Amino acid sequence: MTSSSTATITRLTPEPLPENIGSVQPGGGVCFRIEMAWGGWRRGWLKLFRKGYVEKMLAVRKGEAGRCVQEVLDPRDLKFVRNQCTFDWPKEHDCFGWRESIPFARWGLAELQLMGWPLLALTILAGWWWWPVALVPGVVLGLIIYFFRDPPRRIPDEPNILISPADGTIAEITELDHDDFIGGPALRIGIFLSIFNVHINRAPCRCRVIRMSYHPGKFLNAMNPQSAILNENLWIGLEEEETPHRRLVVRQISGLIARRIVCAARSGEVLERGAKFGMIKLGSRTELIVPREPGMEITIGMGQKVKAGSTIFLRRATNAS
Repeated sequence: MTSSSTATITRLTPEPLPENIGSVQPGGGVCFRIEMAWGGWRRGWLKLFRKGYVEKMLAVRKGEAGRCVQEVLDPRDLKFVRNQCTFDWPKEHDCFGWRESIPFARWGLAELQLMGWPLLALTILAGWWWWPVALVPGVVLGLIIYFFRDPPRRIPDEPNILISPADGTIAEITELDHDDFIGGPALRIGIFLSIFNVHINRAPCRCRVIRMSYHPGKFLNAMNPQSAILNENLWIGLEEEETPHRRLVVRQISGLIARRIVCAARSGEVLERGAKFGMIKLGSRTELIVPREPGMEITIGMGQKVKAGSTIFLRRATNAS
């Protein structure tokens, strides 16, 4: 039995979110503030003109408010503060669940509309005046739509594997002598996400959220090695649900253009393999840190293109040590 395996036998107790994670998007942003303001207006309208609907939704709502200070009247409100509470609704009462089937990131719908509609109007007006001019706003509109796409992924069901938490290119594979959370030797895999990649983050295995830490910082180019240290990032400590309950880490790191990290995972929540838990808006970097073990097969290499939820990162010889 390896030292890292020994360290992960004892189940960890999930820790409360730190104070500086006050929403699913702790870095805020203009679009986020507009969306929050719209949510406040919508809740006021519902309480004034649709009292019956509000009473019905509150009657079937499950969970506790936790430290959430925002009203949560229906499932739409969870988009902002899901990580602050345990509120939820049974699927049969969630009339907004269909939004999950939209092929665009739900966390990016505000940006998509706030930037998309003006660009569409500008494209139409420019095209009416002189069509070559319409190419500029048209191309920008196309890039924004392309950036916020959220295509379906086929999640591998093979045992004893870890899958990619992000789309992008493998930019780093580094052996670490010791990682404090993992409790022993570790392997760090860095993924660079360009503006052309899907930016949804997914769970690398079936795991429980144990600890989170948010660090405001700079916005260096994600290809710069210093970005992993100095840039805004959100660190997520996870524990595998299967024995021997290994620990692993996912880090969401902002980039030169990407400045908004989203993580909707709750402390203590169990994420299924391939489950979507957040995103990084525009170009960025995601890291996966795992224990180094005998017999572990690394199935990716430097420069390789990977896809969140479907590319297998490594295979283990056994699930028990």
